[in-house]
Amino acid sequence: MLSLALRRTAFSLFSLLIVSLVLFVLTRSIPDSPARIVLGDQATDQQIVQFDRDHGLDRPILVQYVNWLRRLTLRADLGNSFTTGRDMNQQIADTLPVTMEIVAIAFVAATLLSVMLGTLSALYRDSPIDYLARLIAVLGVSVPGFWLALVLILFFAVDRDWFPPGGVVPFSEDPAQHLLSIVLPCLCLGSFYLAVLTRMTRSSLLEVLGLDYMRTARASGLHPARVLTYALRNALVPVVTIGGVSFGHMFGWALIIEQIFNIDGMSRALLTAIQQRDYSMVQAVVMMFTLVFVGANLIADLINGWLNPRLAAAA
Repeated sequence: MLSLALRRTAFSLFSLLIVSLVLFVLTRSIPDSPARIVLGDQATDQQIVQFDRDHGLDRPILVQYVNWLRRLTLRADLGNSFTTGRDMNQQIADTLPVTMEIVAIAFVAATLLSVMLGTLSALYRDSPIDYLARLIAVLGVSVPGFWLALVLILFFAVDRDWFPPGGVVPFSEDPAQHLLSIVLPCLCLGSFYLAVLTRMTRSSLLEVLGLDYMRTARASGLHPARVLTYALRNALVPVVTIGGVSFGHMFGWALIIEQIFNIDGMSRALLTAIQQRDYSMVQAVVMMFTLVFVGANLIADLINGWLNPRLAAAA
């Protein structure tokens, strides 16, 4: 297990390094210069040269990348935006907790419900419970999240006033209203992944229950609960893998959900940075998303190694 953890951690760090290098080069290769964006089209060549010199943009890209990486790794400092001059660390500190909370709650709720529904669907195959779980899975995959968000706002926020139509009330101001304000965004964000993980759990568990060693375990008189425990430990390996990927993908869907519900989160900050052509902020936000995505997949690999020791031994 330790070998698996070390290998996966090293690979994750290498992936982050490659992504950061590619992202840095791409943002520096955009035709629009930060100096031209900030100073305007009427800026003289001397003003642009002075701007580039003041911000270190006149140095080779590799030198800029090494300086940026050193500052990031040693001091966790993303610097200031070339376009707006704002501290990017502070911007991320203001927006990341909101997005992380919504994504985490939606993911945990979707994962727990999907495992439960998928397990019941596999155990009671071709029963009303199975048909209900499969119907929920089909609807979750088929219904677009943005359309579901608009429908939920109409029925539960506009017509009935059960939930706020948008925005997130800070927890420090009113805990009850804070929880109410994130219910609809979490529901919209988690519906698709609830469907995907439910189908994956059902199909994986059905496959494991049909294997020879499962039939032998039942024939030997093991308690059904213990048989199910053994089956789930093997069936959840692909579910955990898909779950790790899904957690990272949720941040992409959060871009749409935060716009619809008027939530001032990190995904919305990314869209604002794109509209303002604030490429340094785009780079910082994408790096944070990459860090979360890689971290989620690393955790999924470690959980799979615990669920199936053969994977750890093979690594």
